Amino acid sequence: MLPDADDDCRRWPVRDKNSAANVLRIATVVCLVCAVIVSTAAVTLRPFQAENRETFRQLNVLKAAGLYMEDMDVERAFQRVERRVVDFDSGEYVDPPGGFDPVRAVRDPAQSNALSGDPAGIGRRTHYGEVFLARSEDGTLESVILPVHAYGLWSTMYAFLALEADLKTVSGISFFEHGETPGLGGEIENPRWQQDWVGKQVRDPDGDVRFRVDRGATPEGVVDAEHRIDGLSGATITSRGVENMVHFWLGEQGYGPYLARLETRMQTGEVL
Repeated sequence: MLPDADDDCRRWPVRDKNSAANVLRIATVVCLVCAVIVSTAAVTLRPFQAENRETFRQLNVLKAAGLYMEDMDVERAFQRVERRVVDFDSGEYVDPPGGFDPVRAVRDPAQSNALSGDPAGIGRRTHYGEVFLARSEDGTLESVILPVHAYGLWSTMYAFLALEADLKTVSGISFFEHGETPGLGGEIENPRWQQDWVGKQVRDPDGDVRFRVDRGATPEGVVDAEHRIDGLSGATITSRGVENMVHFWLGEQGYGPYLARLETRMQTGEVL
């Protein structure tokens, strides 16, 4: 005798695929699978992401120093550049135990301090800072590249500023991160505007910081034209932020003490 189909249905009730419980169950499984995939990808790709970030930094250091060319091997070219860490207050080179990470340091009250009289609008400054020394093949110092940043209209603008071996003449600048308005303040990334920096004098013969971003084009014939660059059209606040950035980081609260000591070493013939 064949089993009664109604009896089977009573023993094995059919689930409603569209029930709230079933939908929730499926969604939970899908979420768990996706979470595992994303977590695995994040862990697996983390070393590559860190490597790409470092390559990007190196590329922008080379750009600021005028050493970058299309399709070059960035890692190999960067071998001409030496990274050092300096104490902002003393201007001396230091070797912090455990190394120095500027991103982590600025968030750590033990490694940074709140600023008073902060024209750059950055809030805090780390006790130490990075510098990059670009050398020729025979070891002669060609330029000093300084990581600098300041607040513009909408965002903090990050750049590398390169000075020639006289520590007064700009050899280049590379803005690599910001959130300024495209077509206005965002023009800080424009290679033509950055080219206007090359050859400008950021300090006068007495060592005082002399740098200005004009409102519009720099007037012809002005006596201090070597200290001035054209402003960004329609981006007065961003331009002022750039000017404040240079004055802050080349001043006493920034790399000023380091540059003074480095200049003294160069004059006395010390090995740099």
